Amino acid sequence: MLKVERLQAAYGKVQTLWDVGFEVPKGAIVALLGANGAGKTTTLKVLSGLLRPRAGSILLEGARIEGCSPTQMVRRGIIHVPEGRGLFPDMSVLDNLMMGAYATPRAGRRARLEQVFGIFPRLAERRQQLAATLSGGEQQMVAIGRGLMAAPKLLMLDEPSLGLAPLAVEEMFRAVSDINASGVTVLLVEQSTQHALALSHHGYVLEAGRVVLSGTGQELLADANVRKAYLGL
Repeated sequence: MLKVERLQAAYGKVQTLWDVGFEVPKGAIVALLGANGAGKTTTLKVLSGLLRPRAGSILLEGARIEGCSPTQMVRRGIIHVPEGRGLFPDMSVLDNLMMGAYATPRAGRRARLEQVFGIFPRLAERRQQLAATLSGGEQQMVAIGRGLMAAPKLLMLDEPSLGLAPLAVEEMFRAVSDINASGVTVLLVEQSTQHALALSHHGYVLEAGRVVLSGTGQELLADANVRKAYLGL
């Protein structure tokens, strides 16, 4: 579905990605792993059009899309749920969710809203509550639900478990699994390596802007270097 080849990116004169390449098959969950500063978030920003690549190619269903604007990426079905959630705090849960549907036809919005409420029943209960009054876990549900309202082909999640209590983390990964089971392809950036690899069909490890290791989720969980560097084992 998505194929990235020899991707390079920079912030001004500081290059952060060097010949990054990976694939995300249709219907899969693929994890991007690595320490802070490895280039994971930068990769998502390039894929969502927030940062123009310096070199390389990005193919979505066979069509080259590198250099497209964020609006064009959304219309092609690439939806980025950023780290930090980025909600509208003084708007209700329902209004925040509906903001995700702004680029989609009106037909089908109600069905997608019901899908979101099916995955996150708590949001149905709190639909009129202001986003600022929700717990961290509930706010993350809204952020992901808003992404689902855009009818994504590829849903990119940046650190969805960051700052959440352990029970909320478990609930978040359960939701990601349910979203994938509904037919949505997922690209997951996550510091909780064990959770991410246990859930993912395939994973890639980034170091200093380069892919240094790849394999299935189970292969990476069993890899001695991954276990030492990211699992403390």
